Amino acid sequence: MSELLLIDDDQELCELLGSWLTQEGFAVRACHDGQSARQALAAQAPAAVVLDVMLPDGSGLELLKQLRSEHAELPVLMLSARGEPLDRILGLELGADDYLAKPCDPRELTARLRAVLRRSHPTAPATQVEIGDLAFSPVRGVVSIDEREMTLTLSESRILEALLRQPGEPLDKQELAQIGLGRKLTLYDRSLDMHVSNLRKKIGPHPDGRPRIVALRSRGYYYSL
Repeated sequence: MSELLLIDDDQELCELLGSWLTQEGFAVRACHDGQSARQALAAQAPAAVVLDVMLPDGSGLELLKQLRSEHAELPVLMLSARGEPLDRILGLELGADDYLAKPCDPRELTARLRAVLRRSHPTAPATQVEIGDLAFSPVRGVVSIDEREMTLTLSESRILEALLRQPGEPLDKQELAQIGLGRKLTLYDRSLDMHVSNLRKKIGPHPDGRPRIVALRSRGYYYSL
């Protein structure tokens, strides 16, 4: 049974989602502010976190930033009642694996959680990939370039692994989204683009200045050789 940490100041919503997710086979702990969430995370790391943007004692985005520094590969799904594009962009830039606007359909939340949990538990052990000066360990979620190590989020790891397994070959955006996000992209959905942008910032260009990850307009991405 996968344990989830639900962080939201709306206690009624927590009860509703907690009841639904429990029926779907999850064990749910709920926290209603940042302080209690930090204590819960310190006591025991869950399988995944559902985090609201707005908390009574601070921003959920600040908590996400702390989460990523301490638990880089912990799957995090953000919620926001405001549904502002800027919230979505900031959340994804800070390392959220996915994002839903409130009120959300509990069935969609369940589907997204199951998708992100499947991606966090691959069915077969993945071998290290080495291309030029870059070495990537899918198991650790760590990429090394000239002895400099960077820890990737779960979504970043899955996207980079897919690109490295087929260097020089373009991957369609929908195919890459299915691998990295566990779902198809919706209209105006830039989640995949944001994860790729984060990846580019972390791994940088080739030593000669060429981009490692190349975008093909309206098509997809590939890792350049």
